[in-house]
This record gives sequence, C-alpha cells and structure tokens, in this order.
Amino acid sequence: MSKSSPDFYDLEELLEPEEIEIRDRVRAFCDKEVIPRINEYWERAEFPFELVPKLAEIGIAGGTIEGYGCPGMSNVSAGLVAAELARADGSVGTFNGVHSFLAMQSIAILGDEEQRERYLPAMARLEKVGAFGLTEPAHGSDAVGLETSVRRDGDFYVLNGQKKWIGNGTIADHVLIWARGEDGAVGGYVVDKGTPGYEARVMTGKTALRAVWQAEITLTDVRVPAENRLANCHSFKDVSTVLDRTRYTVAWRALGLATASYELALAHALRREQFGQPIAGYQLVQDKLARMLAEITAMQLMCWRLSKLADAGRMTAAMASLAKMNHAAEARTIVADARDILGGDGILIDHHVARHHADMEAVFTFEGTDSVQALIVGREITGLSAISGRRPERR
Repeated sequence: MSKSSPDFYDLEELLEPEEIEIRDRVRAFCDKEVIPRINEYWERAEFPFELVPKLAEIGIAGGTIEGYGCPGMSNVSAGLVAAELARADGSVGTFNGVHSFLAMQSIAILGDEEQRERYLPAMARLEKVGAFGLTEPAHGSDAVGLETSVRRDGDFYVLNGQKKWIGNGTIADHVLIWARGEDGAVGGYVVDKGTPGYEARVMTGKTALRAVWQAEITLTDVRVPAENRLANCHSFKDVSTVLDRTRYTVAWRALGLATASYELALAHALRREQFGQPIAGYQLVQDKLARMLAEITAMQLMCWRLSKLADAGRMTAAMASLAKMNHAAEARTIVADARDILGGDGILIDHHVARHHADMEAVFTFEGTDSVQALIVGREITGLSAISGRRPERR
C-alpha cells in the first residue's frame, strides 16, 4: 500500500473479506456514477433521481437489517458504505442514511412482523422510498418536545402538525411521522404517498447538501389506517432507540467527507506548482497534510471499534455520541484545511472540495448538534444530566 493512501495504519487488515467487498463495490459505483455528475445536481439544487435505480443495483438499501430482501450486513460494513457514499457526495449519503437507516430501521425495530413484510422488501429494492419525520419548526435538539398531535378515530389515526428538515419528505412513498397522542405518549405512523392532508414543500436557499431535498411538511387532519401505527413504539424512548442505533453511521459519514477532502488536497498539492516547485514540497502544506492524516487515522480506528461494539451489541448511546461529536468537529477542520490548500480552486465546485466544505456544515449539525452530543457524553461520565426542560411522558 502506498503511504499516500489515507489508510496509513493498514486498517484494511482488520476488515473481513465481505466488508472489503462491499466497500469496494460502493466505491466503484461512486467513482463511476456519482462523482462525475453530482456537481451539476448540487449546483442546481436538484435531486439526482437517475441515481436511485443505479443505487438499487448495488444492493445496500436496508444496511444491517436481516431478511425482507435486505443485505443484513455487519455494522462495520454499514459504516464503510456510509463513508464511501459521503466520500463521493454528502447529499447521496444523506438520501441513503434517511432511507436505509432512519426509515427502514424504524420499521425493522419498532414495527411488527406484518409491517416489516409489508414495507421493507420494496424499500430494500428502492422501489419505494422512505422518510423520517421527527424534527419540527420549534423542536430540533429538543425533539422530545414535539407538538404534532394524533388522535384515534375508529379504524384511523388523525394527524395534525408541522415537520421541518425532513429528508426525502417530498419524494417518499412512506413517511414515518412521529406524533404525540392524547395520553402524552409518542408513536410512529406511516403516512403513505398521496394521503389527503399531507403537504410537503422542498426547502430552498440551502448552502449545504443541495442535491438532496429536505421538506417542510404540514399535516392537516391526515387520516392514517390503524395498521400503519408502528406496533412496538410506545414512547419517545423507543424513537431514541432508533436514533441511537443509527447515529454511529454519521461518524462514518464525517470520515468519508474528511477522507475525500484529504485525497483531493494531496493530489492538488502534488501537481500545483508555485515558486518553482509543487506546493506539496513546502513546510506549511506538509504540516497541514500530516495533521489531516493523523486525525483521519484516529477517526478510522474509532469508527471501526465503535462498529465492532455495535456488532457485539455493546454500543451505547454515549459511545455513538462521542464518535459523532469528535468526528464532525475534526472533519470540519480537515475539510477547511483542504479548501485552504486548494487556494482559489478550493471555492470552485469543479474541484469538489467546495461542495464537501459546504456539506460538512450540515453534517456537523444534523442527528444531534455538537453541543447536544457533548451533553449526552457528559451525562454518561458524570451521572448528572445537564439537559433540562424534558417533558414528562406517560407510557
């Protein structure tokens, strides 16, 4: 292995053959299908619908879910997939993260057998797309305080409320809406495409993840059949179970963005000549590259260990939060340094780093801000909660 590779500590030796195969399959797909065309979609803020059937062909939808046509991959494999997609493009990575992890995992973990059979096979084939409707205009970090309401009406549940920042919300066939019942408990309800009263608008003006569509959703007396209520969701604690199980993949996605930016910066530094030699030969550039590689190496090892713990059923919410907190911050610095190394070219999307630089700002925030992740870890290590204002919930 060349030591210019970002796998400086030969992490590949820790991977199983099937994990390497999945990683290489996704990387080949990204190099052929995503990287050559994604800039035009990103610049126009358009979703690349043409990539969805191509994504279906590589058989990764559903991630770690076993059965129902899903690949049943290890958590390490799922992390590698998340990293490779993000290495190519944050928007494509977000589309898969919402569909395969948040939406499909919610059904797999909190649905009953009939619901899993009804929804997951078509979603695994990407014939049907999923979305995850938790965040609201007034409730982001304090999602537990969600105000979307639900009441029973005969054989239906009736939903009213608003959601915001819902990835895939305008294109999804099945949108999981989390709502609070009259007893105060939170439940999950699958709203199928075309249901009257469901209105979704693509959010515009984004400066990050421009090639994936987030939605503002309005629910007005949306009637959902009783059989669409996730059978095993009884409280917000159950929703948190899904979030805890999927958050580790965001750490891998931060690693993917950092890896791409490092590779692009190194290649640029080796070919770009100033003052008579490649800029890679100057001390300030080498110092940046060395520190970028050191952080990427630490991130790789942390991601691998976290996923192995997940495979063993030993990953905790705080462990996932620690990785997300650390990796998002470190990747943010790495991407910024890569943009600096590219100089003026670093703000042109033709060189890709500008896109990664913008997208990293979203990754730094979503699925739990830096501050919230720190408080989750802080609660674990001190035994004291610094998160206040939680609404009591009856089960």
